[in-house]
Amino acid sequence: MDTYANPTTTTIPEHRAPARWVVRVAHLAALTAVPSGLWRIAMGVGIPVGFDTTGHDIPGWFSAMCIAMSLGTEGLTLLTLGLVKPWGEVVPGWIPLIGARRVAPLAAAVPALLGAAVVMLLTIPRAGGFGGIPGAPTGPALLLMDACYAPLLLWGPLLVIVTVAYYRRRRT
Repeated sequence: MDTYANPTTTTIPEHRAPARWVVRVAHLAALTAVPSGLWRIAMGVGIPVGFDTTGHDIPGWFSAMCIAMSLGTEGLTLLTLGLVKPWGEVVPGWIPLIGARRVAPLAAAVPALLGAAVVMLLTIPRAGGFGGIPGAPTGPALLLMDACYAPLLLWGPLLVIVTVAYYRRRRT
């Protein structure tokens, strides 16, 4: 049985725990932003990755923006884990006003599905790569950039899979 670490010590019956494969898919989804984030941070701190950063403030605002975008994106991918972790079913007790309350399934599923749709709308148009974009690298540097951003194509579909499994498990 899974026991949640909150003041009410809510226990979820074993049959309601997420399937092992769903947990793996959620973790995979959470990792999809890591390669592009590392590439973006490298560019932001001035490591030559082939992207034309002429006229950008390095170090400075451009660097801060690259790091913030990477951390923000990874933070959003980590929210996928909430669909397979206790805090996705019961709000942690330390959160003011709503702590230790059960999360309504639609309150998690609807934003997750909307997020998946947005991610797919942003990533699918770039599925062919970044060649031809002003300032984009060429040659091996372009291949590296494309390889770093390619995992993001999986984020949306993986999030849909985990969200559907979450909703099916929680709706009854």
